[in-house]
Amino acid sequence: MPVDFDKSMLSASTFGDNEELLFWTLVTLTVIFTVLVAVMILVFSLKYRRGNRVDRTRPLYADHRIEAMMIAIPLVLGLAVFAWGAKLFADVRQAPANAEEIYVIGKRWMWHMQHMNGLRENNTLHIPIGRPVKLTMISQDVIHDFFVPAFRIHQDVIPGHYTSTWFEPTRLGTFHLFCAQFCGTQHSQMVGAVTVMKETDYANWLRTGGTESVTTTGHYTPTQQGAELYQQLGCVSCHGSQSTVHGPTLVGIYGTQRKLADGRTLTADNQYLRTAIEKPQDQVPEGYGSLVRMPEYPVGNKTGELNEEQVLSIIAYIKSLGPNSLNDTNGADA
Repeated sequence: MPVDFDKSMLSASTFGDNEELLFWTLVTLTVIFTVLVAVMILVFSLKYRRGNRVDRTRPLYADHRIEAMMIAIPLVLGLAVFAWGAKLFADVRQAPANAEEIYVIGKRWMWHMQHMNGLRENNTLHIPIGRPVKLTMISQDVIHDFFVPAFRIHQDVIPGHYTSTWFEPTRLGTFHLFCAQFCGTQHSQMVGAVTVMKETDYANWLRTGGTESVTTTGHYTPTQQGAELYQQLGCVSCHGSQSTVHGPTLVGIYGTQRKLADGRTLTADNQYLRTAIEKPQDQVPEGYGSLVRMPEYPVGNKTGELNEEQVLSIIAYIKSLGPNSLNDTNGADA
């Protein structure tokens, strides 16, 4: 579906109306105060210019009422705009619990998307209308920036660190996707499109495998791929119930508070799990400092290293190991 250039910059998400209202409020206030100050300067300059006959007796050097008004009105307006903007800023970073999660990997010079049913796309993203979508993003090389003007979302994608954003599309169609951070010689070619579909069309797209831009890789979901890697990398040898060397439990770990040997307390989120895979010695759990050290699994593009998609898959598998999970058939509940 081609991008409609005439409408591609119009608001197409629930963030659009609120952000545009805030923008035009700021523009209006700026114009009002600029014009007010300019008019007052002009009026008083003309009225009290040299040689003009006006009453200059008993000049009034101070009027506390005017001072209070000039302080109170801008203060109230400034605090109101700040609170409004802070709320919108927080809303963009707090995805609803029912948001559909999609993994995004930025690499020079393309966008790689992975849906939870295993479908993968390059430089295209298909999503349903009227449903919140959460993007969990990371870069494979340098800093990129995921920018869809019509959705009013703009988020840096950073190597070695997960960032996220979310939106709820409100208009059908295909919209521009850009990298808004200079990332190298072919930065201008790192573009794509986001297609918003009807719910029934999107469900059919997920079921049939989409278009030519989509690969299925055996229809493996991230969780299934992560389960295979969990076995291949030998994670079960330390984190399984029958292992001879017991590492900390992975069942139900996601989202919990983890006390470390150095006294810190961290939340077991995506970033925590990624660090535990790549550099486990940076966050040794309390009570495990004297055990055999967990091997490091470097993340990168070299032979023998894990790539970002594999790390996300392992994290997806660990996230699936809830307290009552049946996914871990090897008993990763040590």
